[in-house]
Amino acid sequence: MAQLKSIEVEKSAVTMAAALMAASARTAPKGRAVDSTASLVLVDDDLEKLALAMERKAAEKPDYLSSVYRRDANNVRNSGCVLLLGVTGEPKKIEQPLDCGACGFASCEHLSKARKKAKARDFVGPVCIFQAMDLGIALCSSAKLAAELGIDNRMMYTVGAAAKSLGLLKSDIIIGIPLSVTGKNPYFGRG
Repeated sequence: MAQLKSIEVEKSAVTMAAALMAASARTAPKGRAVDSTASLVLVDDDLEKLALAMERKAAEKPDYLSSVYRRDANNVRNSGCVLLLGVTGEPKKIEQPLDCGACGFASCEHLSKARKKAKARDFVGPVCIFQAMDLGIALCSSAKLAAELGIDNRMMYTVGAAAKSLGLLKSDIIIGIPLSVTGKNPYFGRG
């Protein structure tokens, strides 16, 4: 008789969910039919590396943010895995610009020039609004799927900022989604 212990099944479920979430992000609708999103799933030792990077970021931040980074680093350590979703920020189809102005610039060309002069912080900006919307849609598609699968999750800026500092994705903006299968959702009611 073959038996699978719950801890083994739950670990398998959380990594399988992350793979399905990455697929959901990939197939989510993209503006102007151009996909500039990327994903990566972190497990095992990479979770600790990410948590340590978050703690390093905490040391650079004011107290009110430092505590958030440290709290979220502990969430990452206690997660089954983390899905990273990112996007680049350059205007889409620069050869056929929309020049919509939603980014705050007069044209896609002006946005591109501003991006070349920008100094990176947690993320690189300014960003084309269509790229930002693509990331938002991909994140929501992924988080919704996790919820439907019964996998606890939460989108975290702090995870993405640390992942960016480690160069884990060639993206201008990264958001992390830690995943967990436990008796209580560790990402809400955290204080």
